Amino acid sequence: MPFGEPPEEVVIANKPVYEQRQAAAETFSWNDPVVPSAAEACMAQPRFVVLVSALAVIILCPPSARAQTIDLAGRWTLNRELSQFPREIGFDADLGSTAGPAATPSSRGRRGGRGAAAGGGTAGFTAARESEEDAQRLQLLTGEVRNPPAHLTIADDVGAVTMTDDGGQSRTFHPDGRQEELHIGSVPVAVIARREPDQLVVLYKVEQGRQLRYTYARTPGSSQLVVEVQFVQRRGGDHVRRVYEPASATEATTTTQTSIPASAKPGTGQSTGGAPGSGPGGVPRVGSGAPRQTFNQAPGAELKGLKNLGIVVEDLSSQATACGLSHGAIESAIAKRLSDAGFSVRRNADEDTYLYVNVITTGPTNGLCISRYDAFLYTHTTAALSYQQAPVLVQVALLHKGGLVGGASSSHAEGVLRGLQDYVDQFTTRIRDANK
Repeated sequence: MPFGEPPEEVVIANKPVYEQRQAAAETFSWNDPVVPSAAEACMAQPRFVVLVSALAVIILCPPSARAQTIDLAGRWTLNRELSQFPREIGFDADLGSTAGPAATPSSRGRRGGRGAAAGGGTAGFTAARESEEDAQRLQLLTGEVRNPPAHLTIADDVGAVTMTDDGGQSRTFHPDGRQEELHIGSVPVAVIARREPDQLVVLYKVEQGRQLRYTYARTPGSSQLVVEVQFVQRRGGDHVRRVYEPASATEATTTTQTSIPASAKPGTGQSTGGAPGSGPGGVPRVGSGAPRQTFNQAPGAELKGLKNLGIVVEDLSSQATACGLSHGAIESAIAKRLSDAGFSVRRNADEDTYLYVNVITTGPTNGLCISRYDAFLYTHTTAALSYQQAPVLVQVALLHKGGLVGGASSSHAEGVLRGLQDYVDQFTTRIRDANK
């Protein structure tokens, strides 16, 4: 059932069905059928029974089912062996609708590990476009699921739950079932948190028709914290389970020290300029004595200083060629767009930061073609991973946009090229804004 759409049996007097659905589509609440409430779990009665059913819930459901909560407070360490890390996880492309956002593509490891989008389908002949803000929100929230924090500190009070990751970033939820707005960087995110029997549920609205549902629960008979994440969309979605263990005394001390600068500790009398035993910026040294690295958290900081870009266009399939697409035409159009924006461009170069383009085409079938097209801005860097001793070289996606287009084979190539050029223009605008 689409996000925010009321069930078919609900009827509002004097309003046509399409008006009811349009009004309901603007709603983001716990009444949405994709997020059952605790009361609904206790009721096995038809929806039209209102007063009697409500009284039955209060009288018949045991107090533990209505009010039992758990304490999530503590410092937690991710147990990677007990946790799930699927190779591909995220929202699927909605090929069955004529509008809506495109999904984050899956990495297939083509051409040296660069991401190749999964596409294809037989329905949907209008480009599925997403706003710039939707794309950022999708990228940020999906990235958090794919790369969960190795350490998590939770402060659990009656009216608020605050979660702090190992980078010192905090997020506070008010579990009253009401929608509130949080900011991840500069991106606003609508969130609803609610306590249910034996668990805390946090629902993020990613974009229209897509939600992320986090469930935090303590495992009965053990000290584990289990975090379940569900990608909620029309036709179901991916699910992942992460298990956290209580942090040891050493880990707890280390997490606290890396999250709180010396200047923020009461009674130290030390400034961030150079406290004894501290690293750069006054951050305490931990572990083996190496200082904690500081980083620029300003929006768009990762794009500052970009002047040279490579271009890599993935080879096209025979179906794409039959639909009029040309590898050379796509590469030339993108190179011109970047050059006009003031970048130094190198074709078929992925040694440093580069723009990667991938097009997956189905058709022509009865003269019709459908293509999924994606543009990524990639770079490389070294990173210290929690499960390895030495830093390793990794590929990082700085920006991504993707969409669908379909139509007659005679004009199909023009539609794909127009969409890709639009995405490149958005990338150059983001980079230019970051360098102001």
